[in-house]
Amino acid sequence: MKINVVEKYTAAIIELKGDIIGGPHNEEFSNTLRKLISDQKKNIVIDLAETKYMNSSGLGMLISGYTTVKNSGGDLKLANVTKKIESLLVITKLSSIFENYSTVEEAVKSFS
Repeated sequence: MKINVVEKYTAAIIELKGDIIGGPHNEEFSNTLRKLISDQKKNIVIDLAETKYMNSSGLGMLISGYTTVKNSGGDLKLANVTKKIESLLVITKLSSIFENYSTVEEAVKSFS
Protein backbone atom coordinates (compact mmCIF):
# COMPACT_ATOMS: atom_id res chain seq x y z
CA MET A 1 0.00 0.00 0.00
CA LYS A 2 1.20 3.50 -0.83
CA ILE A 3 0.09 6.64 0.98
CA ASN A 4 -0.05 10.06 -0.65
CA VAL A 5 -1.37 13.23 0.98
CA VAL A 6 -2.86 16.07 -1.06
CA GLU A 7 -4.48 19.22 0.28
CA LYS A 8 -7.61 20.50 -1.44
CA TYR A 9 -9.63 23.47 -0.32
CA THR A 10 -10.27 22.94 3.39
CA ALA A 11 -9.32 19.27 3.62
CA ALA A 12 -6.40 16.89 3.58
CA ILE A 13 -6.88 13.98 1.19
CA ILE A 14 -5.08 10.74 2.02
CA GLU A 15 -4.86 8.64 -1.13
CA LEU A 16 -4.39 4.94 -0.36
CA LYS A 17 -3.11 2.89 -3.30
CA GLY A 18 -2.91 -0.88 -3.35
CA ASP A 19 -4.26 -3.49 -0.96
CA ILE A 20 -4.95 -2.45 2.63
CA ILE A 21 -3.87 -5.44 4.70
CA GLY A 22 -2.36 -3.85 7.79
CA GLY A 23 1.14 -4.77 8.91
CA PRO A 24 3.81 -2.08 8.65
CA HIS A 25 1.42 0.18 6.75
CA ASN A 26 -0.68 0.63 9.90
CA GLU A 27 2.11 2.60 11.54
CA GLU A 28 2.74 4.69 8.43
CA PHE A 29 -0.99 5.50 8.19
CA SER A 30 -1.16 6.40 11.91
CA ASN A 31 1.92 8.62 11.65
CA THR A 32 0.41 10.38 8.61
CA LEU A 33 -2.80 11.10 10.54
CA ARG A 34 -0.92 12.32 13.62
CA LYS A 35 1.16 14.69 11.49
CA LEU A 36 -1.96 16.12 9.84
CA ILE A 37 -3.59 16.60 13.23
CA SER A 38 -0.49 18.29 14.67
CA ASP A 39 -0.53 20.60 11.62
CA GLN A 40 -4.13 21.54 12.58
CA LYS A 41 -5.66 19.66 9.64
CA LYS A 42 -9.03 18.58 11.04
CA ASN A 43 -10.95 17.70 7.84
CA ILE A 44 -9.59 14.46 6.41
CA VAL A 45 -10.80 12.41 3.45
CA ILE A 46 -9.54 8.89 2.76
CA ASP A 47 -9.57 8.34 -1.01
CA LEU A 48 -9.95 4.62 -1.75
CA ALA A 49 -10.22 4.91 -5.56
CA GLU A 50 -7.09 2.82 -6.11
CA THR A 51 -7.73 0.29 -3.35
CA LYS A 52 -9.08 -3.03 -4.54
CA TYR A 53 -8.79 -5.20 -1.43
CA MET A 54 -9.02 -4.72 2.31
CA ASN A 55 -8.83 -7.35 5.05
CA SER A 56 -9.78 -7.17 8.73
CA SER A 57 -6.42 -5.58 9.63
CA GLY A 58 -7.09 -2.88 7.03
CA LEU A 59 -10.52 -2.27 8.55
CA GLY A 60 -8.89 -2.02 11.97
CA MET A 61 -6.48 0.56 10.57
CA LEU A 62 -9.38 2.69 9.30
CA ILE A 63 -11.26 2.38 12.60
CA SER A 64 -8.17 3.37 14.56
CA GLY A 65 -7.63 6.34 12.24
CA TYR A 66 -11.26 7.41 12.61
CA THR A 67 -10.97 7.27 16.40
CA THR A 68 -7.69 9.23 16.40
CA VAL A 69 -9.16 11.99 14.23
CA LYS A 70 -12.45 12.19 16.16
CA ASN A 71 -10.65 12.32 19.52
CA SER A 72 -8.65 15.30 18.28
CA GLY A 73 -11.79 17.19 17.28
CA GLY A 74 -11.53 16.40 13.59
CA ASP A 75 -13.64 14.58 11.04
CA LEU A 76 -12.70 11.68 8.74
CA LYS A 77 -14.72 10.69 5.67
CA LEU A 78 -14.30 8.10 2.92
CA ALA A 79 -14.44 8.71 -0.83
CA ASN A 80 -14.38 6.53 -3.96
CA VAL A 81 -15.07 3.30 -2.06
CA THR A 82 -15.14 0.32 -4.42
CA LYS A 83 -18.15 -2.03 -4.46
CA LYS A 84 -16.12 -4.77 -2.81
CA ILE A 85 -14.97 -2.58 0.08
CA GLU A 86 -18.43 -1.00 0.39
CA SER A 87 -19.97 -4.45 0.88
CA LEU A 88 -17.34 -5.15 3.55
CA LEU A 89 -18.33 -1.92 5.34
CA VAL A 90 -22.01 -2.91 5.14
CA ILE A 91 -21.43 -6.47 6.41
CA THR A 92 -19.41 -5.20 9.39
CA LYS A 93 -21.96 -2.40 10.01
CA LEU A 94 -19.15 0.16 9.67
CA SER A 95 -21.17 1.90 6.95
CA SER A 96 -23.16 3.45 9.81
CA ILE A 97 -19.96 4.98 11.24
CA PHE A 98 -18.04 6.12 8.15
CA GLU A 99 -19.52 8.82 5.93
CA ASN A 100 -18.95 7.58 2.39
CA TYR A 101 -18.98 9.80 -0.71
CA SER A 102 -18.81 8.99 -4.43
CA THR A 103 -16.07 11.54 -5.08
CA VAL A 104 -13.38 13.39 -3.16
CA GLU A 105 -15.05 16.68 -4.15
CA GLU A 106 -18.37 15.63 -2.56
CA ALA A 107 -16.57 14.60 0.64
CA VAL A 108 -14.68 17.90 0.80
CA LYS A 109 -17.88 19.92 0.25
CA SER A 110 -19.58 18.04 3.09
CA PHE A 111 -17.22 19.65 5.63
CA SER A 112 -18.67 23.12 5.09
